[in-house]
Amino acid sequence: MELTKGPIVKTILNLAIPIMASAFLATLYNICDMAWVGTLGAKTVAGVGVGGMYMWLANGFATLPRMGGQVLTAQSLGAGEEEKAKNYTRVAIHLIFLFGLIFGGISFVFTKQLVAFFHLNDELAIHVAYRYMRITCGLIIFSFLNFTLTGLYTADGDSKTPMVANFLGLVLNMILDPLLILGLGPFPRMEAVGAAVATVFSQLLVSIILCVRMNSRKTKAKVFQNQNFFRPCHSEEYKRIIEIGTPASIQSMVYCFISMILTRFISNFGPEAFAVSRVGGQIESISWNTADGFSAAINSFCGQNYGAKEYDRIRKGYRFALLTSFAWGLLVFLAFLFLPRPISSVFFHEEKAIAFSVAYLIIIGLSEPFMMAEIVTSGALCGLGQTKLSSIISVTLTAIRIPIAFLLMRTPLGLNGIWWAYTISSVMKGIVFTLTFQAKTKDQ
Repeated sequence: MELTKGPIVKTILNLAIPIMASAFLATLYNICDMAWVGTLGAKTVAGVGVGGMYMWLANGFATLPRMGGQVLTAQSLGAGEEEKAKNYTRVAIHLIFLFGLIFGGISFVFTKQLVAFFHLNDELAIHVAYRYMRITCGLIIFSFLNFTLTGLYTADGDSKTPMVANFLGLVLNMILDPLLILGLGPFPRMEAVGAAVATVFSQLLVSIILCVRMNSRKTKAKVFQNQNFFRPCHSEEYKRIIEIGTPASIQSMVYCFISMILTRFISNFGPEAFAVSRVGGQIESISWNTADGFSAAINSFCGQNYGAKEYDRIRKGYRFALLTSFAWGLLVFLAFLFLPRPISSVFFHEEKAIAFSVAYLIIIGLSEPFMMAEIVTSGALCGLGQTKLSSIISVTLTAIRIPIAFLLMRTPLGLNGIWWAYTISSVMKGIVFTLTFQAKTKDQ
């Protein structure tokens, strides 16, 4: 889809709505998993949460070809260089397979050492973490492929195909979760392993749909038409994708590592606190998955318009995306503020875990509008090719969570001090990112 012409609001919405729908599907996907796993108790949730942390870390590796491929493909299409866009698409696919196989192998072979990092003090949680992680992270290749293909489809202006694929994946996951976790009908009771198997099969279905559509003659995405993915590319094209994608990749991995350190702080307050930190993140994904969807849309919009030198469209498109996403963040904040106990009760059944979750949602809720602004603005900056600047801001202001949490957790705030560290950092990032984008586009 051409993003350099036509009404700005309509163009962004046509691209963003399917992406946001996909983001909601991803949110439901995660919430569905955690809701069923939550019936098994907080210790099982904690074990699954460890696997979830390493899947998050894995996304850092996947971000390199995803971001590099999406930005350079969009910019090439905007500049009218279709063949170059196809080459960048091919490079991104090559790299994602390489990274997926490497990360999956490491996760399977060194599972015990990776789980030990979190110092879990409960045998059940540790056992669950081993089994869940070997399946989900060992077979991470499907998740990697879906992540990158979604970015490439979006760069070409096609956000509907990934939405349909993710919807069908969600349906399969919702069917398999109760069957495999609880062992309904002829299926054996697999508990956390069942959740892992359901996740992998759902991701596999999404991969199959995206790949079949990609190779279909009916595909509207130019970058997939008449593609030979086995054809080698020039070393310069690999270098450019690595150059553009590396800052965002490092940012994602450092962000995850910071979260791992904070999670070790949290584990000192017991498995219930650990479980809340993992489930709380899934609940909060109703914001950041939506923000990621808008971020991907504005990334492609800015990328194509930057290639076409349509700077005024960039400013107007960004302003619309920022205000819309900020408004959504306010709605989520109100839901967390007034409905924390009903939301928490969906995932937890022990009173201690519910109390921890209620406090988490109220404190974190304050940061939701600013987090939306941060993620959307980061996507816009990356669309302009400013991936290094975006990463520097994000990593620096995320890292301050560690000293803030370390200090506040030793006050009467205790565990709540860690939640406040998250909120303070997110508010700062939202403000700094917004001011930075304004400064960067002021004279263009």
